[in-house]
Amino acid sequence: MTTRILLLSFYYPPDLAAGSFRMEALVQALLKESSNNVQIDVITTQPNRYIAYTAAAADSQQSPALSIRRIGVRPHKSGYLDQTRAFASYASGVCKAVRGKKYDLIVASSSRLMTASLGAYIAFRSKTPLYLDIRDIFVDILPELFPGRLGWLAAKTFRPIEGFTIRQAKMINLTSPGFFSYFYARYPDKAFSMRTNGVDELFLSPPPPKHIVKLPGDVINVVYAGNIGAGQGLDLILPQMAKRLEGVAYFYIVGAGGGLDNLRQALQLANVSNVELIAPMERSGLLAFYQKADVLFVHLNSFKSLHRVIPSKVFEYAATGKPILAGVSGYTARFITTNIINATVFEPCDVDGAVTGLKDLSLNFVRREAFVKNYSRLLTQKGMARDVLGMCHTV
Repeated sequence: MTTRILLLSFYYPPDLAAGSFRMEALVQALLKESSNNVQIDVITTQPNRYIAYTAAAADSQQSPALSIRRIGVRPHKSGYLDQTRAFASYASGVCKAVRGKKYDLIVASSSRLMTASLGAYIAFRSKTPLYLDIRDIFVDILPELFPGRLGWLAAKTFRPIEGFTIRQAKMINLTSPGFFSYFYARYPDKAFSMRTNGVDELFLSPPPPKHIVKLPGDVINVVYAGNIGAGQGLDLILPQMAKRLEGVAYFYIVGAGGGLDNLRQALQLANVSNVELIAPMERSGLLAFYQKADVLFVHLNSFKSLHRVIPSKVFEYAATGKPILAGVSGYTARFITTNIINATVFEPCDVDGAVTGLKDLSLNFVRREAFVKNYSRLLTQKGMARDVLGMCHTV
């Protein structure tokens, strides 16, 4: 008997997003682990993560056990209003696409809660079991994104939506163990698992080990690759940091997002000459930048709500064997310090700490074989697929 699974993910390849790669790996793991008795319907969007990145993708793809439907949404610049409009288009398209269809299980992956809530609504309406993959704590960050009464009202508005969403699920996966204390305190009767992000196959074979010799006066190449938004807070650290390191380091910033204009303006105001902003690109293209890098840089804003997360980029960085400079705190800092060798951590937005951390790094290639093995995407998504299929067998 065939098990029918509906999978909702706002982003899916060829789109560029952590959730996109994560869900593609889950789909492949489900197909492999299911012994050919599963039908998966993926409903996602046409690529829209960054307005500066375009990729052609068919509206519909069909294979014996997998169908992918991509719903067109309005282009957006990662602002909250235009992203809200884009999601409204997606939600409307999903509801139309599933009308009259029967599923044995619904899987929804979400960072900003709304795709998870859409899955919960469909599950509630159709009386179908729900599996959630939660990649962030949206309600927790709202008071910091919107200080004052607006943030309080936003959190108050979304808290009941979060409650409905989580209570509707039979199982909830959390991408960071740092999320557990928040969710368990509020929903102690729910079943939680912790399947983190992982290292994709593309990054499993780092360049051969070599000793990086930097002579006095040589410039250190520092690469940041990823989203540029309020959560990363690059405009709060990079201009001052780069200015302090003129003649010492050159920064390549690969990515885009709602904070890109703020970053560009801050760099101009600081009259910085050693930062290059580069448009988002496919991950295969990033390999050239990683090979060029002497140091890989990651940074999160000083929001307390971000103390719980593990940036997906950390796994990718670690697999390269390159030194890592991380502006993070809380659980994030402990995870990096405990699990990744040749990585220095400093407090977010602390320019002095960043400069000192860069100087403390050893500019050598290191093999992080244990980390790569433990956090292989193949391994993490295999476990996640077994959780999902296990639910199918018990409902």
